[in-house]
Amino acid sequence: MAFEPVLTQNVGKPGILTVAGYRDAGGYAALRKALGMTPAEVIEEVKKSGLRGRGGAGFPAGVKWGFVPADTDQPKYLVCNADESEPGTFKDRLLMEKDPHQLLEGCAICCWAVGANTTYIYIRGEYTEAADILEEAIRDAYREGILGDDVLGSGFKLDIQVHRGAGAYICGEETGLLESLEGRRGQPRVKPPFPAIVGAFGKPTVINNVETLCNVPHILTRGADWFRGIGTDERNTGPKLYCISGHVERPGTYEVPIGVTLDELIDLAGGMHKGRALKAFIPGGASAAILPASQSHLNMDFDSLAKAGSMLGSAAVVVMDETTCLVRATWRLAKFFSHESCGQCTPCREGTNWMQMTLKRIEDGHGSEADAELILRMSRNMSGTALCALADAAVGPVQSLVTNFREEVDEHIRRGGCPLPPVPFFENGASH
Repeated sequence: MAFEPVLTQNVGKPGILTVAGYRDAGGYAALRKALGMTPAEVIEEVKKSGLRGRGGAGFPAGVKWGFVPADTDQPKYLVCNADESEPGTFKDRLLMEKDPHQLLEGCAICCWAVGANTTYIYIRGEYTEAADILEEAIRDAYREGILGDDVLGSGFKLDIQVHRGAGAYICGEETGLLESLEGRRGQPRVKPPFPAIVGAFGKPTVINNVETLCNVPHILTRGADWFRGIGTDERNTGPKLYCISGHVERPGTYEVPIGVTLDELIDLAGGMHKGRALKAFIPGGASAAILPASQSHLNMDFDSLAKAGSMLGSAAVVVMDETTCLVRATWRLAKFFSHESCGQCTPCREGTNWMQMTLKRIEDGHGSEADAELILRMSRNMSGTALCALADAAVGPVQSLVTNFREEVDEHIRRGGCPLPPVPFFENGASH
């Protein structure tokens, strides 16, 4: 696939972790250009580009920026969500570790556009190396006058701080993240009010994902029309990082135009592991519905996957071959969500636990013919009934197991256990 990298174009370049090296590669030119524009012009350019949030929801970034009130004397904040906790997702880590100034430049442009003078980069606790690299890049940016009281001599003031989380999945949810940032237990807030009006410390706040902000300098440098020229259609634009793991020969992060097919991604990753057949795939991280191999021709963009009953999410693509037991794989996901539920909402707290117990019972050979319908009933009771999307996320893979792979669930129940022979852990990365 012929595509010139954009977000990863600096990966591996000598000295790119420093301001000097980043500038040699053309860095901070977009920030200088933005400072010569009005904030409204910057927001309009991002809106025109069609950039949608790369963290999961796919909400238009420029529209979100526009929600922040311009006519207020309250302080405003940008919070960069670097709490990359979705299983199978590791694209933001790559960007932070290999090109930190790209993120800082995107943060600075966003702050100029919305009138914020402070950015908090909330990073997951396990990303110790990425946090260290970011903190050194921030110190370097202060020394070079890119951050501080006079950004690039413009008179604009901007401070950026790294805030390390403690490894809670729920803090990837934007209001749970804000609670944690403010020193409280990471639990989602009631919405409305939304963060654009009442966010960090009760003030107007923009919350964007790492990859989203890293796109911004390129939009300012090359223009919204260039960005819109990449992708599937006018609603799915720009370059995209896909994390591919599972049964492929070369798992990793791949940058391609948004909307490539799974078949194309598998080819980029060296094909199926050991030449086996594709059985199923998760297109957007652990919270996305599992799709059968027959859907591998779909465009991997926001709208195409939504029409297919799944979602692009964080673009964490998990590929599963014919040796995979989908009941066991889904149980592992359900167990994760049960463990990570903050416990605030009853449908989520109780439902995630019952889901994982039911799947474990089926896998262990103690399932009943009523279990499939029980799972669907639990899914209905959990969907849309909690403060945040964790309950809906937990429902995604479990419900799709029953709807898309019902015969495998029924076979487990009929046989009194898993019908697939065990596969050694070190042969394909997972038993079954």
